[in-house]
Amino acid sequence: MATDPNVEYVVRQMRDAIIDTDLKLLTLLNQRVTLVRRLRDYKTSQGIPFVDPERERWMHSYLQGANRGPVSPDGLDRIYDAVLDLTKRETGAGDPAA
Repeated sequence: MATDPNVEYVVRQMRDAIIDTDLKLLTLLNQRVTLVRRLRDYKTSQGIPFVDPERERWMHSYLQGANRGPVSPDGLDRIYDAVLDLTKRETGAGDPAA
């Protein structure tokens, strides 16, 4: 089945925009992990616990207030929980050897 060249062009353009956005997300996630690792190292050197559940709750609330969609509140919570979990794993949170 032959596809309309205009349709193929639009799909390609949208896919290119999506991958560009994904690359930006990847850059920002790597930047976040780097910053959190620096914070973990500093807090550890000062004898301050790394994980701060109160701060995590505040950040969830703050991001919910900043969200203008189309990501749903539940979707935002899921994404942010995944980001926090990833960041903790990547920075060795809770791992005394890290």
